[in-house]
Amino acid sequence: MGRIAALVFALLSLTACNRSNFVRSASASGGEPRQVPEGKVSVSGPLLSYADVVDRVAPAVVTIRSSKRVRAPQQFPFFDDPFFRELFGGGVPRRGGGGATQVEHALGSGVVVRADGHIITNHHVIDGAEDIRVDLVDGRTYSAKLIGSDAASDLAVLKIGAGGLAVLQLGDSDKVRVGDVCLAVGNPLAVGETVTEGIISAKGRSTETGDGSFQDFLQTDAPINQGNSGGALVNTRGELIGINSQILSTNGGNIGIGFAIPSNMAKNVMNQLISHGSVQRGMLGVGIQQLTPDLARSFGLNENTKGVLVSSVTPDGPADKAGLKPGDVVVKMNGTDLKDSNDFRNRIAADPPGTDVTLTIARNGGQQDVHVHLGELTAQSSNAQQAQSGQLGMSVAPGPKGLTVQSVDPNGAAAQAGIQPGDIIQQVNRQAVHSAQDVQSALQKTNGDTAVLLIQRGNQTAFVPVPLG
Repeated sequence: MGRIAALVFALLSLTACNRSNFVRSASASGGEPRQVPEGKVSVSGPLLSYADVVDRVAPAVVTIRSSKRVRAPQQFPFFDDPFFRELFGGGVPRRGGGGATQVEHALGSGVVVRADGHIITNHHVIDGAEDIRVDLVDGRTYSAKLIGSDAASDLAVLKIGAGGLAVLQLGDSDKVRVGDVCLAVGNPLAVGETVTEGIISAKGRSTETGDGSFQDFLQTDAPINQGNSGGALVNTRGELIGINSQILSTNGGNIGIGFAIPSNMAKNVMNQLISHGSVQRGMLGVGIQQLTPDLARSFGLNENTKGVLVSSVTPDGPADKAGLKPGDVVVKMNGTDLKDSNDFRNRIAADPPGTDVTLTIARNGGQQDVHVHLGELTAQSSNAQQAQSGQLGMSVAPGPKGLTVQSVDPNGAAAQAGIQPGDIIQQVNRQAVHSAQDVQSALQKTNGDTAVLLIQRGNQTAFVPVPLG
């Protein structure tokens, strides 16, 4: 019996020694873990690392710091009401502080696209900036000149007085596939240049802000935070496939849903801004909406029909001259199927003014081709119309519930009243409004020096007095 016990003890000791001399390691290919002798490195597969890609990309990504002077909005007595303070945010200061001037700072990132110092970034990073500084990764800082900015695509081009800079090559974002690995490079929260990794989660995304912008986002789960705006989204070959622009978040930080402007759109806008200082876009002259199964059936079409429903036609515009009518359903453009209304808007806008396009439409149970000579999208022809900027200080875009506020002049009357981008204006002086012209007409009926606007924010609505003059 003693000899058997000794043998069992020896076997257990040998097993323990063998286990202590090995550690578990996963293969580079993601297969089953295998045994690797302690203190030794596996040589069965390549080490998975993006260090070489980062070495090429990092020098071409910069930090952008901008500043501007703004006047603090004057507060009005209705902010004392708990309902209004909840509507406009609990952090809104109460009375006082009207008209004080303060400096507002913005932090973002940018990408060097030409060795002579041209840099692409987001429009919202430098919007209204009076001073723009660019920090290179090697520690040098330059004052930047604004070459051009395009709010509709949220892109801008800067120029610094430096040459021989590292440049990121632009990739073809149309070839990007959902599931591709990507890296986001920028300066989040001012911690310094940072690289994060993820995949392309989706393509052709729109955040549906209703502000008249053109969106065709690449969605990624690569962590993106404040300060990453304008930075690079690259593939594993080190090619620029997107400009990081937005995040969708419930807490203000990264939750794995980020959006980047595709490089093909960025390239088009960048080249026009460098060449002309502005962006020219084609204009069809129609109001459109997504074709739903219910709408398709009501127009006598199969409920699975894909296309875009024409809801209105601008008199004497390109579509009107070509014979398009409200109720027409556009199913193809230049022989290619349409994904959705956002895809249609982007494709029309991507063509320069004067381009001839062929639209295949469904009408009265049949299909026909309509040939349209595109006009030029201008401030007057765009859905994003300026509504009495001199009086209210904001721009609006038509939406299904009224007018969506696109932007607000920080020194204007709307800002002083607490109105913010994204608010929906349903009425002005008790008159329903659906266009900038409706606002102008309603303002003419103002009694005294204050207009009253019915504002919807989220699920709440409230009447807001706005001082004029």
